[in-house]
Amino acid sequence: MRTWLIVPMAALFATSAHAAGPEAGRLSMSLLGGIDTPASGDVHEGAVAPVPDLGSLNPALAGVAAELRIESREHDRIYDQAETVGLEFAYGLSDRAEVFGQVRQTRAGEGRVVVGEAYVPALQAGLPVYGTFGTYKALSAEVGYRHYFGTPGYSRPFVGARLGATRTDDIRATFEIPDGGITIPNAAFYEAGWVASAGLDVGVIMPVSETFSVTLASGVRYVDDLKDDDSAIGGLGLARINDTGSRLSIPLTLSARWDF
Repeated sequence: MRTWLIVPMAALFATSAHAAGPEAGRLSMSLLGGIDTPASGDVHEGAVAPVPDLGSLNPALAGVAAELRIESREHDRIYDQAETVGLEFAYGLSDRAEVFGQVRQTRAGEGRVVVGEAYVPALQAGLPVYGTFGTYKALSAEVGYRHYFGTPGYSRPFVGARLGATRTDDIRATFEIPDGGITIPNAAFYEAGWVASAGLDVGVIMPVSETFSVTLASGVRYVDDLKDDDSAIGGLGLARINDTGSRLSIPLTLSARWDF
C-alpha cells in the first residue's frame, strides 16, 4: 500500500472532539488524488475477418491471403491502473447528509498487448498481431449524495452515489504483425466525446481540526461505451471490435477537505 495511506489509516482509529464534516448549510471544498483500478469492460471486442490479399498492407506479400483473428481485450490487460485527481464542492443538508459536485481527471499510460493472430493458410501458421493503444485520459463531471453514520466530530463512515458524464480523449492504436512486416500506424480507434458515468462510494471521514478533515474512499465507477471511429479499421472488416469501451473500475482516493 502506498505511503500516503499510512496517516489516514492511523487516524481512523483515533477519535476527535472537532466538528469538521457535514453540517446543515455548510459548504466544503476537497482536493483528491488516488488510483483507479479497472475491474471489467473491454477496450475492444473480438472478430474474425478474411483478408484476400495482404499485398495492400505489404507489397511483398501480394497474392497471399490471411484471416485476422482478433480476440477481446479488457482494460486491465491494456491499461491496468490509472491515476486520478479531482476537485469537489459539497453542501451540507444536515450533520448526516450532503450533496456534492465533483470534477475528476483519470489517466493511464499507453499499453501494448498481443490482440490476436493473422492466420496464413499458405503457411499453415498464425502470426501474432500486436496492438499499442494510446493514453487513456478522461474528465468526469458528476453530482451526488452522501449519507454519514456515527457521531459528528469523530471518524465516521459514509455511503454515497453519483451520476454525471465523462469526456474521454480520442484514442489511437498502432497494429503490427512483425513477422509479416506489416504495420498500421496511429489508426483512429475512439473519438473524443462525452458519455454517461456513475458510481457508488464507501469511505470514512476523519476530522483533524474544526474545519479540516481527511477522507479515505473507495467504491465502484462506471463509464459507458466510448464513441468508435472505424475510419482506419473498417476496411479490414474489423469495424465491430471498437463497438465497446465501457469501463467498470474500483477507485481508492484520499481527500483533503476544508469546511467553511
